[in-house]
This record gives sequence, C-alpha cells and structure tokens, in this order.
Amino acid sequence: MIPNHAKERMKSGGLALGLGVHHLRTAATGMIAEAAGFDWLFIDAEHGAFSEDQATQIALAALPTRCTPIVRVCKGALDQAPRLLDNGAMGVVIPHIDTPDEAAAVVDACKYPPLGHRSLGGPPAQARFAAMPPGELMAALNETLITVVMIETPMAIDHAEAIAAVRGIDVLMIGTSDLTAELGIPGELGHPKVQAAYETVIGACRRHGKFAGMGGVYDQENASAYIAMGIQFILGGSDHSLLMPALRARTTFLRALRD
Repeated sequence: MIPNHAKERMKSGGLALGLGVHHLRTAATGMIAEAAGFDWLFIDAEHGAFSEDQATQIALAALPTRCTPIVRVCKGALDQAPRLLDNGAMGVVIPHIDTPDEAAAVVDACKYPPLGHRSLGGPPAQARFAAMPPGELMAALNETLITVVMIETPMAIDHAEAIAAVRGIDVLMIGTSDLTAELGIPGELGHPKVQAAYETVIGACRRHGKFAGMGGVYDQENASAYIAMGIQFILGGSDHSLLMPALRARTTFLRALRD
C-alpha cells in the first residue's frame, strides 16, 4: 500500500501542508509540490474546472512522490468521490457538511464495509495494483485513504461534536473564508466568533480522535494562533495565489531596470 504521507505526518504530531491546485494540469504537479515542501495536493474539483479524468491523472502521477493527492468534489456530486478514490486519489474533501447525517453519507460513499458501503472495484493504484484478499484490501484502504469534511457554517459548528463522532471521518477542516461570510464578518479571520469556532472544532476532534484542518488562513498572526490551538491539516495556499506575487515581483524588477 502506498503510504498516505499527509496522514502519517499528522499521526506523528506534525503538520500536513497542502497546495491548492486550480490551474496546474500536468503530471509534474505532485513533483513540484513535493520539491517545495508540501505534503498533499488539494486538487480542487469544486472551484477548479477539473474533469474526473484530469483529477485522476494528476493524482496517479503524484502517487510515487511524498505529496499525497487529495481531491475536493462538490457536496452535490458525492458519486464522484468513489470513482476518484478508485483511480488514484488518496483522499477526498467534501465541502459544506453541516450535520452528522451528511457526514455519515460521506462515509457511506467513501469507505468500504463495515464503515461504509463503497463498492470494491478491484486492486487500485494506491495498492500498487496488487491482488489482495478483498477483506484485507478494503481494511487497508479504509485505513490509508483519508476522508475530510469541511465545516463552513454556524450550523456545522453547532454540530461539530456529532460530526466528529461519525466513524470513518478522518478530518474536520474549517473553511474559514466561507465561515466568516456565513457569520456576517467576511474576511475577519481573527474575529472572536472565528476563534470560538476553532476552539469548538479542535476540541471535538481531540475528544473523538480526529484531525482538525484549516483553509483560508494564510497570515502569520492568525495561522500561528490556530496552529498553536491544534490545527494540523493545513491548506497552505493555491497555485495561482502563490504564483501571482512571484510573477508580479519579476515584472516589477525587470521594468525597473529601464523605466
């Protein structure tokens, strides 16, 4: 079984740092992210225009690296999740999960029995296409592949304890930008309501043996505070947001040589 490097990082007490992938489309994506020090790819099929084929090709190419490929799919397209997991993804992220029933539906789709009801499609790439006894293979994949639900509304915060209690959920990841919008404080990442939400989710994760995650927080002050509170699964930025400052710095530098 190919290791889930992001999960191993967290199990050892470390941080699992993810690169959001919106525009990169080549087989080099995982290698580039690994070379830059990231632990997982956040292949975004919710906001990015990825086809299932594109997402799985990027995931397959990343498997030999130490950058674990994880794909976000739309909440309303949950049927895509098992196909992505069958074809190279080491995990999925499902956004806008507000209740334990919704979290249980994610587990049903993404985990094999006895945790869920996912169908076994044969030895996948994550198992190096090895022929294994079905029970052994399903147990290994249930343990290795990671299931992430995003907490992005006041309702989800209220249900964080019950969501964290759902067997088969590995990570509760706070979508901070959407949460601030839902709270009526868009962009106020350090607001007391946001801090309270982090305390609630992190506490629920600790009590139920789950990992707490964070997206949308990239400034030093707030990122430091939430990591100190116990966040381990971290979206570190997206390809275009990280690329643009470097591109702008280069054009500014070159134009200044003549202007």
